[in-house]
Amino acid sequence: MPIPDSRRDFLRFLAASPLFARPGLAQDPALASPAEAVNIMDFEAAARRVLPPAHWGYMATGVDDDLTLQANSGAFRRIGLVPRRLVDVSRASLKTEIFGEAWESPLFLCPVGAQKAFHPEGEAAVARAARAKSATQILSTVTSVAVEDVAKSLGRAPWFQIYIPSEWDKTERLVRRAEAAGCPVLVWTIDLFGGRNTETLARSIRRDTRVCGSCHPAGGPALVVAGLPPARETPMLDGIGSSINPAFADWSWVERLRKLTRMKLVLKGIDNAADARLAREHGADGILVSNHGGRATETLRATIDCLPEVVDAARQIPVFIDGGFRRGTDIYKALAYGARAVGIGRPYIWGLSAFGQPGVERVIEILRAELLLAMRECGTPTVAGITRASLLPLPAR
Repeated sequence: MPIPDSRRDFLRFLAASPLFARPGLAQDPALASPAEAVNIMDFEAAARRVLPPAHWGYMATGVDDDLTLQANSGAFRRIGLVPRRLVDVSRASLKTEIFGEAWESPLFLCPVGAQKAFHPEGEAAVARAARAKSATQILSTVTSVAVEDVAKSLGRAPWFQIYIPSEWDKTERLVRRAEAAGCPVLVWTIDLFGGRNTETLARSIRRDTRVCGSCHPAGGPALVVAGLPPARETPMLDGIGSSINPAFADWSWVERLRKLTRMKLVLKGIDNAADARLAREHGADGILVSNHGGRATETLRATIDCLPEVVDAARQIPVFIDGGFRRGTDIYKALAYGARAVGIGRPYIWGLSAFGQPGVERVIEILRAELLLAMRECGTPTVAGITRASLLPLPAR
């Protein structure tokens, strides 16, 4: 008997969940408060219960068959750790330094657009959580709360992620606004110029019975280039419009941005040594290894697998990473490969969706606690002391 389309879609959607990619991470279906969470995957179930299908799909989707999304988290199972004994870890510390600034831990909150789709306070609630936990927040160009208001909630200006407008004068306007708000770092996302095929999002929209055409693309093919909300809900695009990510952008634009601003310039979306070298040669101050959480291209390559070659090619340029991090041990492995800091996206959005600011805070707490435990067990009480000597590649299973 053939499987009905609705059931097939449902099973395919479940298969894309990080829960199935990481079978050791069980979820608590009865999570009633952030304090009850045992690990961050508990927040995934809690978030899914409260979000409408289209909003869940916007956050949960990958591209094509969601295989790169699954690869991001699954790849950590192929990297073992080497514990060390009888090392004094009584004063283990997560503190580190990024671009001359002291950080409480090498963990940051990635840019995620339209956060009011997940909680009425959106990015402002995330900013308050980041402030409470002394964490760095990167704000998306398609934020639903203006950068100036986020800075007030955060107590300082966030890093600003930019989607380049098609017209250079509008790029200048957007960059100047971020500068005026005090943003110290500009993070240019460069992995969406070719468009993307977000099928899980398209199917989720179809399953949503609400009238929500003002929030999501409705009908038509599954080729959703950006899945952006309308301009009236994206205050950073006021007067700029939604024509962004021009397909004609090239490496010369890195130099133009570098000359345009005093902010540090980080390129987000690099996953290979060749592009890492070009980033360094064209004046980038940092590189963020990312495949947009599996939402850019179905490469089937996890970001953690791409990290070593990027670090080696970047040389003195600091390298950051995101994509599939669900455990403190995952973060540890990235630090051991040479990442200076690790970003999370979906996990804190799960916490935001289910519990607002307290949920985001708890996600940060859990990951920091797990990372500190991994550092102690591996005999590396400082972030600077974490090296590739702590890693042991495992055979494919």
